[in-house]
Amino acid sequence: MDNKSILKAAYDAIADKKGENTRIIDISEVSVIADYFIVTNGNNASQVQAIADNVEEKMLEAGLKLNQIEGYNTSSWILMDFGNIIVHVFSKEDRFFYDLERIWSDGKSIDIEEMQ
Repeated sequence: MDNKSILKAAYDAIADKKGENTRIIDISEVSVIADYFIVTNGNNASQVQAIADNVEEKMLEAGLKLNQIEGYNTSSWILMDFGNIIVHVFSKEDRFFYDLERIWSDGKSIDIEEMQ
């Protein structure tokens, strides 16, 4: 499966659970840790976990293994490492506080509509 299909699968999994303000950032030119970040948020801890669970399920169906997950028990910031794609699922408050979009502003914002 190519990166576009994988990104679309993750994006759709987030949308299925009503993740908000989902952004895809291409960091391949500015970092070696991954090629893409996907950043989204939920409204409460249960929704944050539901988003993460659905992403993991859909990525497994797409043939990607979850290498590592951090923050699942606290559900304020869940980081999911799928190798060249890292998914960040935040609570609204933590997303605002950590502001990954600003930190990784050297990356290229990807419009999911352009990928279809």
